[in-house]
Amino acid sequence: MIGRLTGTLAEKSPPQLLVDVGGVGYEVDVPMSTFYNLPVLGERVTLLTHFVVREDAQLLYGFLTATERATFRQLLKISGVGARTALSILSGLSVADLAQAVSAQEAGRLVKVPGIGKKTAERLLLELKGKLGPDLALPGAVIRNEAQSDIVQALIALGYNEREAAAAIKPLPADVGVSDGIKLALRALGK
Repeated sequence: MIGRLTGTLAEKSPPQLLVDVGGVGYEVDVPMSTFYNLPVLGERVTLLTHFVVREDAQLLYGFLTATERATFRQLLKISGVGARTALSILSGLSVADLAQAVSAQEAGRLVKVPGIGKKTAERLLLELKGKLGPDLALPGAVIRNEAQSDIVQALIALGYNEREAAAAIKPLPADVGVSDGIKLALRALGK
């Protein structure tokens, strides 16, 4: 499974990107919330990814935040919601807006998203109730560089979930090294 890509942003055409990683170009579909926050072409970018293998295709979906990816994965668990629909939902609503709509049981906000009808909106509200907690409604930590991405992956490997890892890197200085960052993050998580 491909969990993260770090490379040069070679092309971008909504909703797809081409990320050059060591001479290999990966096509990645992203929600518009991620697309609008991308660096300019030729700059380095780190994306958290979700890899989907189907009978006829292998697809990569990318996200700038762990919160977006977690929400995407939660949406995929719902019957009748595929990757394209989940991407459409995250393009039409921020994670915070989606969590707010679910907690308030507002189907009207969901039907405004292209491809979401009344029945699908009601199913989303029913199945997501209690699964998009208040901590998912908070903006996730944007991974600013490769070191922070490595720190998050190390924390996840140590058994922390994505939200805990993302919260632990928020206060870290942008120029922190991987080993120092892991130590600082573990101290923060230990409090």
